Amino acid sequence: MNFAHRIKLVTVVAGIAGGLLLSGCGKTQPAGATLPPPPPEVGVVVIQPQRVALTTELAGRTAAYLVAEVRPQVNGIVQKRLFTEGSDVKAGQVLYQIDPATYRATHASARAALSKAEAVLVSARLKSERYRELVKINAVSQQDHDDAHAALKQAEADVESAKAALESARINLAYTKVTAPISGRIGRSLITTGALMTANQATSLATIQQLSPVYVDITQSSADLLRLKRALASGELKGGGQGQARVKLLLEDGTSYPQEGVLKFSDVTVDQSTGSVTLRSVFPNPKQLLLPGMYVRAIIEEGISEQAILAPQRGVSRNPAGNATALVVGADGKVESRILKISRTIGDSWLVNEGLKTGDRLIVEGTQKAKVGSNVKVVAFTPGNGAPATVR
Repeated sequence: MNFAHRIKLVTVVAGIAGGLLLSGCGKTQPAGATLPPPPPEVGVVVIQPQRVALTTELAGRTAAYLVAEVRPQVNGIVQKRLFTEGSDVKAGQVLYQIDPATYRATHASARAALSKAEAVLVSARLKSERYRELVKINAVSQQDHDDAHAALKQAEADVESAKAALESARINLAYTKVTAPISGRIGRSLITTGALMTANQATSLATIQQLSPVYVDITQSSADLLRLKRALASGELKGGGQGQARVKLLLEDGTSYPQEGVLKFSDVTVDQSTGSVTLRSVFPNPKQLLLPGMYVRAIIEEGISEQAILAPQRGVSRNPAGNATALVVGADGKVESRILKISRTIGDSWLVNEGLKTGDRLIVEGTQKAKVGSNVKVVAFTPGNGAPATVR
């Protein structure tokens, strides 16, 4: 047998052997058969009711606790200004000195008039007393006695009038020292030394504002106020139990104000142009960080919800109609779609009013793999790097 015939024989034998091998493998696993894929794995959280303090954030403006405009109560020329602009002043502190010369003279004249009236009164009293004894023995007529008694009464009235005139002169003299009506921080002076002032003039001399404590006036829509009152009346929300709601502040730069305030009252009139109601709160301001007119954001504690249903935001999406939706795993292990009614965010969760109940398993991870009606493998979602634990 030559070399070419040998190669042919080896090729045939190899082909037969390969066919037998393929035939034997075909008996173990039929061609085209595949194993079913495992169900997708999703992370869930089990919905449980929680006790939550509900808050609302509203815009507001700061206002001074007390404001007093300083005005003169007598006419005169300003001799001195006795305060530093922008400083703190105390109630009763002298701010301006008006020329007191004419008022001193008037006061002295009134004091002299009182002395004269008192002297006349002494004479009238003695005469009246003598005539009272003489009329008893008919030494003087009854008419003379009556005239003496009337003169005594007139002298007494003159003394009272002189006393009033003296007190008025004393008050006007005291008004030449223009004092601070309240304690607080005084602004810039609107007049200078040598200026002529008139009593009760329209233009104030300066303005004093008390900045500790300080008011924060907040605006809230009347619709939100009605909703809050209904929730409290129905028992859905409970009051904080302290009589006054607590308020926190966010300043213009986004930082939190370190002091906590209380809500004092809400206005009794709705602004017709904006449909809002003004709420007034009071904040301590020991370092006078809050100045009148500052824009702030107030966080008001509305009440307590004892059975609040919270859903993580990552587990809630929106359908084309704009409704909030969520995927939950039913008791049979299949995925269900729910339409939710949500009201607000609390931290990283939505407050759910309708659509979820206690014990529901909300899918928060793997939602892209979960198809409605399909079976899934449920594991407990654990934020962070920890491995999820299987939920049974």
